Amino acid sequence: MSAHQGREVEIKFRVPDADALESRLREAGFHLKTPATFESNTLYDNASGDLRRAGEVLRLRVYGSRCLLTHKSRGTAERHKTRIEHETAVADAGQMHAILADLGFQPAFRYEKLRAEWSDGTGEVVVDRTPIGELAEIEGAPEWIDRAAKLLGVHEGEYLTASYVELFFQWKARTGSPARHMTFTECGRPRP
Repeated sequence: MSAHQGREVEIKFRVPDADALESRLREAGFHLKTPATFESNTLYDNASGDLRRAGEVLRLRVYGSRCLLTHKSRGTAERHKTRIEHETAVADAGQMHAILADLGFQPAFRYEKLRAEWSDGTGEVVVDRTPIGELAEIEGAPEWIDRAAKLLGVHEGEYLTASYVELFFQWKARTGSPARHMTFTECGRPRP
């Protein structure tokens, strides 16, 4: 099992053309680490919603054949979003769900995407095809994020620091969708 803990620094941005962005990534010297792979995420909370109110995230992610359990602390969102993240691989998503349920945590929100991971060896750019549109994240040191964004033609005014949950509820407010979760089926969008 692998474990990761540390400070996560990232920005998101809207992607009008994911194929064009991936071409720019290749031209800029990034290499594809993981081709577009289906990802299913479940956020857990207790019955009182204590984690949500505290701005914390407890997430079980299934990404291809990998399964990861992640805890993220409340972060700060200035130009970049920064938060402490602890993450570890788990062998069995069903068993991890059972453990979380036995501890009093229940699924509170689900979201899906197809994610491709790119790297230049210093940081990462992920391209997400989601039920609410195409988005990308740039993750690394703050100065590197700004350099990579500029290289990709992303201006600081386009930076997003909202979570996928926040972006989903903004999308619901704009569209009037009755979807409760950010899944392709509930959002009425075919999976790419």
